[in-house]
Amino acid sequence: MTRLARLRWQSVLVAAVLVAAAVAIGPFAVAQDATKTFIMHPAPKPVGTISFVDGQGQTRSLSDFNGKVVVLNVWATWCVPCRTEMPTLDRLQAALGGTDFAVVPVSIDRGGLDIVGKFYAEISVAHLAKYTDTSGQILRSVGAVGLPTTLIIDRAGNELGRIVGPAEWDAPEVVTLLRSVMARPIDASRPAPENSTAARKDTPNLLSRSVQWLKSLIK
Repeated sequence: MTRLARLRWQSVLVAAVLVAAAVAIGPFAVAQDATKTFIMHPAPKPVGTISFVDGQGQTRSLSDFNGKVVVLNVWATWCVPCRTEMPTLDRLQAALGGTDFAVVPVSIDRGGLDIVGKFYAEISVAHLAKYTDTSGQILRSVGAVGLPTTLIIDRAGNELGRIVGPAEWDAPEVVTLLRSVMARPIDASRPAPENSTAARKDTPNLLSRSVQWLKSLIK
């Protein structure tokens, strides 16, 4: 079994576990509990090359969004938790989308743009762009072991943190967190040199305090 095949199989298993949890305790509870898996890095972390296809069939790269804060969401229409959180991502894009922010949802459905377009129409998604990676290579590129996996990426194209599992992305606390990221100058988003004091020190700031506050809400 190839590494990509193993990753896809792991994604199916994780999705199945989350579906079972949703049946037992409801989709909102699953989304809230997933925020406990939010991982914030002590310093911005470089992201490797990530490419996908847009709604016009053109190849795009994550670097095309440099200068914006990005919520990169890796998902699939067959992933029930992904389907549950998609309307919240649509509302987040409506609230913050523009020159400073973008939700970039990349589907790994083999059906490509057609199946994504049908799903968007089914749930009345009005603000999200369509992006696909039918090869599933993005799973390896971001180190995803489950779906959905969502990265928060700063203006310089570095990963600040990630969450595995669904979340209420349009919740006021999440919007506050993202606005604090958007308020940071791009120079503050550059990775600290490896082994530097800045990389090791967990400096209190609005962003880290917002993350701790977000976690405390669901304890």
